[in-house]
Amino acid sequence: MNGEMIERDEPTGALVRPYAVTRGRTRPRLHIALEALVETTVRGRSAGSAKGGQGREHQYIAALCDGRLQSLAEIAARMQLPLGVARVLIADMAADGLVAVYEPTSLDDTNDAVGTELLERVLSGLRRL
Repeated sequence: MNGEMIERDEPTGALVRPYAVTRGRTRPRLHIALEALVETTVRGRSAGSAKGGQGREHQYIAALCDGRLQSLAEIAARMQLPLGVARVLIADMAADGLVAVYEPTSLDDTNDAVGTELLERVLSGLRRL
């Protein structure tokens, strides 16, 4: 090297491995679907303002979902975390009552009318685009 700085595309800050964020866990406490919607609860808002015991990721999720629903996939993408890591974090928060998770309705045979209506609305919306 001749003393010139090498330009880098990636950030030079500390790299935190995904397993460190989840404390080595790879399985969530609760099963959460990819399209499940997440919303911060009243308890999550008050815990976020106290900032005691919550990690930076928990605080970010609470702020991101405060006042608006976000899907698990959107949260993972915004946080630039693998989906599995985001799922573990959100499952922990849901188990602690910090967020509410709204699972999508299933399209089974007993709920066919709702499923068909939903699909028709989606198709209609796509056509308007």
